[in-house]
Amino acid sequence: MIWGARRLCRFSNRRGLLTNCHAQRSSLKSLPHEAIFLEEAFQTTAKYYTCLLEACIRSKSLSQGKKIHQILLKNNTHFSDSTVLEKLTHLYIECDEVVLARRVFDTISNPTVIIWNLMIRAHAWHGPFEESIRLYYRMFDRGVRPTKFTFPFVLKACSGLQAMEVGREVHDHAKELGLDSDVFVCTALIDMYAKSGDLGEAQKVFSSMSHRDVVAWNAMIAGFSLHGLYDDTIRLVVDMQKAGTSPNSSTIVAVLPTVGQANALHQGKAMHAYSMRRSFCNGVVLETGLLDMYGRCHCTSYARKIFDKMGIKNEVCWSAMIGAYVICDSMMEALALYDEMVHQSVINATPVTLAIVLRACASLTDSSKGKRLHCHAVKSGLDLDTMVGNTFLSMYAKCGLIDDALRFFNQMVCKDTISYGAIMSGCMQNGYAEEVLRIFHRMQLSGIDPDLATMLGVLPASSHLAALQHGACGHGYSIVHGFVAETSICNALIDMYSKCGKIDIARKVFDRMDTQDIISWNSMIAGYGIHGLGMESLSLFHDLLEMGLKPDYVTFIALLSACSHSGRVTEGKYWFKAMSRDFNIVPRIEHYICMADLLGRAGLLDEAHSFIRTMPFEPDVRLWGALLAACRIHKDIELGEEISKKIQGIGPEGTGNFVLLSNMYSAVGRWDDAAYVRIMQKDRGFKKSPGCSWVEINGVIHAFVGGDRSHPQSSYINRKLEELLVEMKRLGYRAESSFVLQDVEEEEKERILLYHSEKLAIAFGILSLSPNKSILVTKNLRVCVDCHTAIKYITLITKREITVRDASRFHHFRNGICNCGDYW
Repeated sequence: MIWGARRLCRFSNRRGLLTNCHAQRSSLKSLPHEAIFLEEAFQTTAKYYTCLLEACIRSKSLSQGKKIHQILLKNNTHFSDSTVLEKLTHLYIECDEVVLARRVFDTISNPTVIIWNLMIRAHAWHGPFEESIRLYYRMFDRGVRPTKFTFPFVLKACSGLQAMEVGREVHDHAKELGLDSDVFVCTALIDMYAKSGDLGEAQKVFSSMSHRDVVAWNAMIAGFSLHGLYDDTIRLVVDMQKAGTSPNSSTIVAVLPTVGQANALHQGKAMHAYSMRRSFCNGVVLETGLLDMYGRCHCTSYARKIFDKMGIKNEVCWSAMIGAYVICDSMMEALALYDEMVHQSVINATPVTLAIVLRACASLTDSSKGKRLHCHAVKSGLDLDTMVGNTFLSMYAKCGLIDDALRFFNQMVCKDTISYGAIMSGCMQNGYAEEVLRIFHRMQLSGIDPDLATMLGVLPASSHLAALQHGACGHGYSIVHGFVAETSICNALIDMYSKCGKIDIARKVFDRMDTQDIISWNSMIAGYGIHGLGMESLSLFHDLLEMGLKPDYVTFIALLSACSHSGRVTEGKYWFKAMSRDFNIVPRIEHYICMADLLGRAGLLDEAHSFIRTMPFEPDVRLWGALLAACRIHKDIELGEEISKKIQGIGPEGTGNFVLLSNMYSAVGRWDDAAYVRIMQKDRGFKKSPGCSWVEINGVIHAFVGGDRSHPQSSYINRKLEELLVEMKRLGYRAESSFVLQDVEEEEKERILLYHSEKLAIAFGILSLSPNKSILVTKNLRVCVDCHTAIKYITLITKREITVRDASRFHHFRNGICNCGDYW
């Protein structure tokens, strides 16, 4: 028939009519290529192109549609016809060519509401979501009345952007037009409010519906599930069935995530059984949901059975199964399954899959596997994906390769908040606190706003460095952005101010908190402890009990440490016994260390020794080390040697105990023994960490090591120390030369002591700060006896307060006195 029509058209005088008829016949048979020949011999009409494009739409013939588009571009006569342009737009939308569709749409002078809806839908499904919303407002401005088909798609775009305020305005428009009761509009509103975080408004819309279909129920169930509200989700599924609506496969898919989060394995199995009874389990989406649920419930055997039986496995299935192994800490199985996926070459790794596998590498600290994955990512172009890049940062950092992490971070083209958070967290884990502050500054300059997680990385860095100005800036930023309402931020601020020497401000933060958890109380008790304020720690602990809160094992570590630093032996003994008697907390090794330190500091060395020997488990190096430190202070050489032998028997974990024993011998003039200890330390491969002190001046950290001459103002610093030495000697200062381990002349020993790192930092602080400003210095090791004595004299000479935070505690020097009572 079509062949005959073609012949007739060639010899007919009424070519326009016959051409249109033939186009319609071709359109009806969805054979657009049969109609295109007409353009070669005839001058066609707009109606002809309309019919032809309708055929292309039905058959989704993109290539034929593009040919028609080319013909229309040549023939400007019909290219301006709105109906033709709308059909062409519709064709491109049906073929998922949104960019081409939009280009044609923008040339239509007065689009109909149908084509507006189609274009809004296209952007809602394929993005960008912003364009869907912009088109909606353009439609409104042009006076085109939205229909019930308009609102679901623009609301979907609002959901994608979590643009709740825009969604509310669209909701108001629907009310004005009387469309807010339509089941499709209501379902879209529920989805938008739920995904934007306003479940209350979603429930209001749901409750107002006179008729609810299964899609509406699923939208509300998915909203509860999205927010992890397990009980509400299950309750709504029950209500749904009571209302006479049977759950479908989409219902099960919506419920499974919250079942997995709640670790509700029994409920998950019930959902699985229901799905099997209703023959739902042959869909890849539901099977993947079940697999993921079993993984989250730590049932990898169930998950693997589902995975192995799946007929079709897409990249989501593979990622879910690998992720299930990672959740269950079965990292080797996760890596093996990834290798199997790559070996089969059926599925290409996606950014999500690669990110999951990298987490397994990080957990195993398998940097070699991580680097191989990095090479694979570079070859496949996945390294440019920001999510993958962020996971590489975490992997390198957790494997201790912080230089590689920093190099990768600097090469990243696109960085987001998570990127900065990952590298800052990695730097902090590897002891690069100063780098954290530098990266935070770069982040702000780049225009990326730090989030809550970022601030939880910055504040500990300020704590570690005692960088008060940086910490205070972080506090200000947190106030401006509303983070101080978060308990976690307040806890970090308490820790930061405590470790920056501002215990009074830490207490103000604590008192102003809306909600204080046990971490808040522990941080404040520990803060008082490191400042030697034992009474305040005990008082706060009593407040905790009066509030009806239950202390945990960390609370007692903080409390016993506070008693130790303030010499409160009686209270320490009482609460050590009470923790098991009254609070059912079994003492751990950390509690015994605190008690050994408490008794040792008080000079009760025999009691401390007996206490350790009667412990219910074997003491470790840390415990003996606490007693060895007490032996050094109280010059009990005999007991110190006995303890040292025990430490050597166990195996020393670092240089600290060697240094303690060497110092103990040096203090009583046993130079040969001191030298022997140093040789033994060297032979065992232990190298003493150099003493390093730093001070923050105008937001800049200035670090010094002993005898340091690298600072730009080194000559002024040394001159200031020499001036101070003259004044100190006039007041009665004598250098504690016995702590200089080198066998040199007394004058040289004095010079070595003069240029200790803490003295250099203090001298620089005196030169840089106004006379009424206090100085805060931080040291990585314990402050030495000579420096401790010298700083007392310096406070008398300069008439200013000096605070030193060493590895043990805070020393507040004022008017020639230290609050530690010369015991640390």
